[in-house]
Amino acid sequence: MNFKNFPMVPRVVFGRGSFDQLEEIITSKRTSTSSPFIFLVDDVFKGSPLEKRIPLYHNDKVIFINSDVEPKTSQVDALRDSIKEEFDALPSGVIGIGGGTLMDLAKAVAIMLNNPGSSEDYQGWDLLKNPALYHVGIPTISGTGAEVSRTTVLTGPEKKLGINSDHTPFDQVVLDPDLCTGVPLNQWFYTGMDCYIHCIESLTGTYLNAFSQSYGEKSLDLCNEVFFNGSLSEDESRDKLMMASWHGGMSIAYSQVGVAHAMSYGLSYLLGTRHGVGNCIVFDHLEEFYPEGVKQFKKMVDKYEVEIPKGLCANLTDDDFDTMISVSMGMVPLWENALGKDWKQVITPQKLRGMYEKM
Repeated sequence: MNFKNFPMVPRVVFGRGSFDQLEEIITSKRTSTSSPFIFLVDDVFKGSPLEKRIPLYHNDKVIFINSDVEPKTSQVDALRDSIKEEFDALPSGVIGIGGGTLMDLAKAVAIMLNNPGSSEDYQGWDLLKNPALYHVGIPTISGTGAEVSRTTVLTGPEKKLGINSDHTPFDQVVLDPDLCTGVPLNQWFYTGMDCYIHCIESLTGTYLNAFSQSYGEKSLDLCNEVFFNGSLSEDESRDKLMMASWHGGMSIAYSQVGVAHAMSYGLSYLLGTRHGVGNCIVFDHLEEFYPEGVKQFKKMVDKYEVEIPKGLCANLTDDDFDTMISVSMGMVPLWENALGKDWKQVITPQKLRGMYEKM
């Protein structure tokens, strides 16, 4: 048997206020005074106190990114090209500050600054020719697990699929729960539910093993504390959800996600649906596959009075449905984890269409 030789993030700092250690952390990684650090930062922080805390020296550059749209291969290539055009020397590293979109962009840009061609050439598993540049992830919302994963999910011209490789994980992660202060309720819920859904899919999947189970069970316990235990303070809630995200990411890294993610990719590719809310839209209809998980999910939706969008697929054409179905059925490892090697006996294009029509 060939076991997974999984790369973990080698260095991580956790704690409120730990963002202020960033200067100390990255200084030794500067390759020269002419090799900048590139900070990719969610544009919600433009003009905020956080912007003023970013440790800039020499010719370091901050690039603000609008995260309303999930990362595209064309966006990654354009960022890579503009950085190479502006600077004579290769950057010392790339630092992502934001949610899952910024985490994935930072990983992808660090990869493409040291690899030829287009990022769409590397959508798949273990296709990279060279290591990524030094890269740091600093999440400002918890749930996606992107800070710990070996993938960077990108929408390309033909598919939505990650660059999955041993070179993708961050070299350093800074987990500062204070950075998650002030996240809007809906966004907090959708992203937190991404973590919860990771756990359900991992813990009920055919790829489950003791390694992924230990992380998944801890993450699920933390999710339940955050979303059901009314006795947590806001600080405790932020701390625990940040740890849930980390453990949930570790769980799926050594197993896989399942039906909700496979179908969410189809929604996202066709309609641009954001990842967290897309998973919620799909998971709301998956009692057939995850009866207990969906029952608990619906209780959480009611508790926080969060609206799960409906009617997304009401006016789609046959071609639209075919596109979503094709993208979704292309996520073979996810379906295998959910339903086993014979998953195609359960999931047919007709079955998927009927499921999408409810959403």
